[in-house]
Amino acid sequence: MKNFKRSISLIIITMLVLSIVGCGKEKKSETSVKIGYLPITHAIPLYIENEVAKGDIELVKFGSWAELMDALNSGKIDGASVLIELAMKAKAQGVDLKAVALGHTDGNAVVVSDEINTAKDIKGKNFAIPNKVSTHNILLYEMLKKENIKINEVNIVELPPSEMAVALQEKRIDGYCVAEPFGAKSVVNGNGKVLKQSSEILKNSICCSLVLRGDFIEKNKAKASEVVSKYVEASKYIEENEVDTRSKAKEFLSVKEDVLDVSLQWISFKKLKIEEADYNSIVGYIKEMNLFDNPPTYEEFIDNSLLEEVK
Repeated sequence: MKNFKRSISLIIITMLVLSIVGCGKEKKSETSVKIGYLPITHAIPLYIENEVAKGDIELVKFGSWAELMDALNSGKIDGASVLIELAMKAKAQGVDLKAVALGHTDGNAVVVSDEINTAKDIKGKNFAIPNKVSTHNILLYEMLKKENIKINEVNIVELPPSEMAVALQEKRIDGYCVAEPFGAKSVVNGNGKVLKQSSEILKNSICCSLVLRGDFIEKNKAKASEVVSKYVEASKYIEENEVDTRSKAKEFLSVKEDVLDVSLQWISFKKLKIEEADYNSIVGYIKEMNLFDNPPTYEEFIDNSLLEEVK
């Protein structure tokens, strides 16, 4: 009988301890907005929104753009920080998506081996991009076009961003263009150099954007507005609190401090509005390069209304 009472007491104490520990943790509500991301510098505003601005979002990490887009297209997540061209393609295929803000500007360097000194040297070489439906492919295309080189004269390899620095080091590729911090990683480690920054190839190029599902916006206007409002707050925080941002970004990206320092020098989070001229430039390249059919118009895909509500 004593052993039975002792067992009951232990169970009660254990339950009380677990209850107290549980109360000490911040829990996301069941109605938290699920936002997908890849752990890249371009997604830092989402992390800062979650950590500092305290938006009611649940960040969902993915290992590839394909996995992220599958979740976004099927409604398993409400939105994502994603390559805008991939979201545009999904929209063209009938998925109701809206781009509501830029993720960043710049931050897409062309990194090459020491043997490559000009864009002309890339002809006939192996060059990696994360996806053919991407700003990185467009930047490569435009850089080569200026040198009268056709993109099919380069052996394009699609690789996950995290593999590119190693591939360059092992000489499996001769260069790459990808989101940060993976370009900075090769430069800092002495295995590559910057041939061109994205701003030198194509001014005001659009890359990752904050995209929300249209049905989510329609059914949850207040929550959608809050997500964007806190996103703007996070962007301002990044620009005004450099030291703390670096500390939090280091944790978010699990990257060495010297790599992060270089990476953040190449990117800006000030501009959030997707301008019509910049968007139409991307549409023009999509058509010229035959990346996919019927890219959505600015009016069909871009929704600046949530951003414009923020004072």
